[in-house]
Amino acid sequence: MSNHKQAWLTIALGLAACGASAAAESGAPSAERQRELVSLVRKDCGSCHGMTLSGGLGLALLPATLKDKPTENLVATVLYGRPGTPMPPWRAFLSDEDAEWVVEMLKKGFPDER
Repeated sequence: MSNHKQAWLTIALGLAACGASAAAESGAPSAERQRELVSLVRKDCGSCHGMTLSGGLGLALLPATLKDKPTENLVATVLYGRPGTPMPPWRAFLSDEDAEWVVEMLKKGFPDER
């Protein structure tokens, strides 16, 4: 292979790798994972935060309740829980991207299970 073709091949592979990396970094869970997360939040989080997420043992998880709370703090609460409270850590079940998506959806109005 000529040096010219090899250089183009290297550039093309590099660009492809950047594209794949950017897609992975976008962080949005797959559609299937999103359905799993909706079920998890509605059932598991709902057991403390209310099945409609309007409050219970835990605070309401509604857009009006969460709008002034920093997203990164909410993500940390989801992943690591709140020591000294009944809020457990979900790190064993959720990736950073999962937790960020959940918080983003909670702030917008969490979807129903379908």
